[in-house]
Amino acid sequence: MTATLKGPWSRTQIDDFLTRTRWPLRLACNGSDGFPRVASVWFRLQGDVLECVSHRDSAVIRLLRRDPRAAFEVSPNEPPYFGVRGQVEATLQPLGDSDALDDLVLRYLGSERSRVGDWLLSRREEEMLIRLTPSRFFTWDYRERMADVKEDSGQRGN
Repeated sequence: MTATLKGPWSRTQIDDFLTRTRWPLRLACNGSDGFPRVASVWFRLQGDVLECVSHRDSAVIRLLRRDPRAAFEVSPNEPPYFGVRGQVEATLQPLGDSDALDDLVLRYLGSERSRVGDWLLSRREEEMLIRLTPSRFFTWDYRERMADVKEDSGQRGN
């Protein structure tokens, strides 16, 4: 099934953004009480699927086992605002011999050699591969209209 698109970006622009960005993906999963739970996870785009990795006992895995329907957003926190959000269906499988965890550690840490990288890689047998298949993409891009807005590093209100 092809994902529907809404917003100013083409699928090529979406794929390019998701491939280049290093911002985490905010994943909204459905809780049994009807309220969404949001978790930030590292991701990579593999073809038409977003891939993430999480520990087999994590809250994210428990929630997705119960209900594979989820939503996501990838965007910066500071202005100017732009990004991609969407609706996805999750499938879960043991990480096995997938290179996803190695790739994510390298993508987000810049090297596999770090305390956190070593720790994550040491748990590979306990990790699950999360494959998110998008059904809808929504994009927004306010960079042009916000060109004169300066980034304040989140200091407002502090």
